[in-house]
Amino acid sequence: MPAGRPREWYISHNRQLKAMRLAIALLDSGVYTPGQARDDTIRRTAARIGVHTPSSTTCRLVRSMLP
Repeated sequence: MPAGRPREWYISHNRQLKAMRLAIALLDSGVYTPGQARDDTIRRTAARIGVHTPSSTTCRLVRSMLP
C-alpha cells in the first residue's frame, strides 16, 4: 500500500477489499442478487470464510458489487 495517504483512504481501500472477498464468497454460495444478500446473510458468510463481522456500510458495498 502506498505510504502517505490519509487514514480515510486506507479505511476505504480495506473496506473495498473486504467487500470484494465477501461478494465472491456470496456468489460461490449461490447468492446472485442484492435482494438475496441481506445483512445477516453477508455476516454469516463472513463468519464462514473467517472475515471479521462487516459493518452496515460494508454490507451495502457488498450488495452494490453484486450484479
